[in-house]
Amino acid sequence: MPVITYREAVVRALDEEMAHDENVIFFGEDVGKAGGVFKVTPGLYEKFGGDRVRDTPISENAIIGAGVGAAVTGLRPVVELMFADFAAVTLDQIINQAAKFRYMSGGQLKVPLTIRAAQGAGQGFGSQHSQCVEAWFMHAPGLKVVVPSTPADVVGLLKSSIRDDNPVVFLEHKSLYTEKGEVPDGPDFIIPLGVANVVRKGTDVTIVATQQMVKVSLKAAEELEKQGISCEVIDPRTLVPLDLETIVNSVKKTGRLITVEEALHAGGWGAEVATQVTEHAIWYLEGPVIRVTLGASIIPFSGPLEAFLLPDKDDVIKAVHRAMEP
Repeated sequence: MPVITYREAVVRALDEEMAHDENVIFFGEDVGKAGGVFKVTPGLYEKFGGDRVRDTPISENAIIGAGVGAAVTGLRPVVELMFADFAAVTLDQIINQAAKFRYMSGGQLKVPLTIRAAQGAGQGFGSQHSQCVEAWFMHAPGLKVVVPSTPADVVGLLKSSIRDDNPVVFLEHKSLYTEKGEVPDGPDFIIPLGVANVVRKGTDVTIVATQQMVKVSLKAAEELEKQGISCEVIDPRTLVPLDLETIVNSVKKTGRLITVEEALHAGGWGAEVATQVTEHAIWYLEGPVIRVTLGASIIPFSGPLEAFLLPDKDDVIKAVHRAMEP
């Protein structure tokens, strides 16, 4: 299988879907001739032209508003917000318009809108450009939320998102853009939304992690293996819909659950996973559900402080040891 970067996976998915369906259009800030601020969309403008790949003004409300309008009138727009943090500017458009149109029209209107945005810390972008914001959107009925961790996930899940008749918030982690991985060749490769990936099998502890935290959890699992502790690492890949069955079945096997997320403790997606597992598998739990999260702070600009704040493998190892206590 071809090996490509997470960044190249975005280009491939968009390229294939625009070739597959002429109703797929793409626009955002500097996504055309400049190829995107993170260089994840080069060549699309030259291949598909200015009618289908358009640069926009610096207005998140205009970008999302145009995307909603294009979606309800029959197109399949993919729009890019340069940083996921800026979605806060346009939550009314996303949550009160895009997410609700299908319901309010009694199903007469579809909103096949894909909103791409880069999120996450680790690159020194500071407090207003480094947040993981998936929890904002999980609380809005009508939205689907995707958080890919590998190049293969980016290709397969982005293609599924574009083909979905409902609005999808597709969050890419900016620290993963240079990560490489194998991706099945061919335009028919698709990963359905709502199917988790068991990244590593184990028997003693279930660790559920997303994006950058999958790498952290795998490093911790390797270290714990040397100590005789077997960890099963699950990447949900989509948080809405959530593949609860895979997670619950794992917990029934291991009896322990740890969630690892790059977001604040209060209201994070890990709280939802913990609650759902408690409701469905409490009698299988042999210890407390433990959440490893971002320190209770605004993300600093300072590199050393940012690194201190982010969860690392030692944090996961400590959580596993705590879960394993009698």
